[in-house]
Amino acid sequence: MTERPTVLARLMKLLGMLVLATALLAMAFHAPDRPLESLLSRWAEAPSDFIELPVGDGRTQLVHLRDEGPRDDAAPIVLLHGTAASLHTWAGWVSELKTERRVITLDLPGFGLTGPSVLGDYSDEAYDRFLQSFLTHLKLDRVVLGGNSLGGGIAWGYAARHPQQVAALVLVDAGNLAVASTSVPAGFQVPQSAVLRALARNFLPRPLVERSVKNVYGDPSKVTAALVDRYFELTLREGNREALARRLAQRTPGRFADLLPRIQAPTLILWGGQDRLIPPEAARIFQQQIPNSRLEIFPTLGHVPQEEDPLSTVRPVYTFLHSL
Repeated sequence: MTERPTVLARLMKLLGMLVLATALLAMAFHAPDRPLESLLSRWAEAPSDFIELPVGDGRTQLVHLRDEGPRDDAAPIVLLHGTAASLHTWAGWVSELKTERRVITLDLPGFGLTGPSVLGDYSDEAYDRFLQSFLTHLKLDRVVLGGNSLGGGIAWGYAARHPQQVAALVLVDAGNLAVASTSVPAGFQVPQSAVLRALARNFLPRPLVERSVKNVYGDPSKVTAALVDRYFELTLREGNREALARRLAQRTPGRFADLLPRIQAPTLILWGGQDRLIPPEAARIFQQQIPNSRLEIFPTLGHVPQEEDPLSTVRPVYTFLHSL
């Protein structure tokens, strides 16, 4: 007669422990959206600037950018970051290039301090129109255009569609080809689930972000706490998590691959040999399909080589630019 109450008591105790553990986890990982103003002091230090960019329908998009180096550069360098990243990923390159060249970096709509698109459109065509508006606003008639991952996909598509504006092209582990990943960061998998996406609106485990960043590095030991802080806090920028989910839903890899032979600009292709998100197979496709292109692979680096080892990866950029 006493065994059943004892079993019931144990079950109730276990249930209580589970509820307590769930509550503690919720408290630990509770991460609501953060307003832009709360992020400025740490992530918009000089020379950061903001512009109101006309994007159509009488609307403007707030854009975070940095414009560095000599203003008399005939073909400024414009660098575009990848998915869930920000202009900060180019800091190492910029510090080297800005002594000779004007270098412009920006946070694309949906990411960084720019935040979500006011139009809610994250298609490839929308990013192409955004970039055209951005270059027009800054009165840049001709540029050296570079990009990593998502930014690389935007860059090569733009070079094919607007050849008169692109003097040269630099692709760094560029996206938008139909090449299968061998490993996808956990943070990119969350938006694919409706349940997890709903939870992610208010919860974001920092260890998940850390694991995702380490996943795209060739040497995960290079991922510092400060680097994880940057990715974590900028993901919390109001609207960015929903924007990431929308962008991933609107991706169409390989849809514009037939544009590659139309690229007229001299093209430098840089790739991390340890990239598992977009494996080096994609680099060879770019080299084969883009007429005037050259390829350099860094055997030990991952998907963001410009961030993982800026000094080694910027050297071929210098050589390339001087050869033009």
